[in-house]
Amino acid sequence: MSTMDYGNLAYLVLLGAVLVFWFFIQNRQSLNKTLQQAAVWGLIFLGVIAAVGLWDDIRQNAQPQQLVVEDSGRIEVPRGPDGHYYLTLDINDAPVRFVVDTGATSMVLTQEDALRVGLTEEDIIFFSEAMTANGPVRTAPVRLDDVSLGPFHDTNVRAFVNEGEMSKSLLGMEYLNLFARLEINGGRLILER
Repeated sequence: MSTMDYGNLAYLVLLGAVLVFWFFIQNRQSLNKTLQQAAVWGLIFLGVIAAVGLWDDIRQNAQPQQLVVEDSGRIEVPRGPDGHYYLTLDINDAPVRFVVDTGATSMVLTQEDALRVGLTEEDIIFFSEAMTANGPVRTAPVRLDDVSLGPFHDTNVRAFVNEGEMSKSLLGMEYLNLFARLEINGGRLILER
């Protein structure tokens, strides 16, 4: 900040202090009511700031996650506010939310999702390794009995469980290649068989 900016800031602070002092002097007879109204306006201001800060989360929850058009064998997924596409697959009748990752080769489950779909700790043996953007990570190859996305069912699907920390499971190209058509157009991911 330059000297001129500091001068302007000092002027505005002084002007604001004078206005606040004048306001309280004018309303000293009803100071309690004035403080109550100031508190209400302050809470309204904080509420607006919270709504603006949480708008992306609110919009993502209000947005339809995926649309299945069964008669044409088509699934359309809108792009999320963060720019990613998310699909919810039923694995062994347990819903798992995936982020679509065309840069990933395989389907990769978080350890929590792997346990939720019925895999046991004995099923998850970390003896293979995968290269990620953050370097090598140990993985456990597994087979998933039943994977369904809308009307599409696949059995004995190969996947990996990641030993590292992941916020969401990844849906890689091995699974996406099971579809005859994969298209990203107009902010929508379209899958067809």
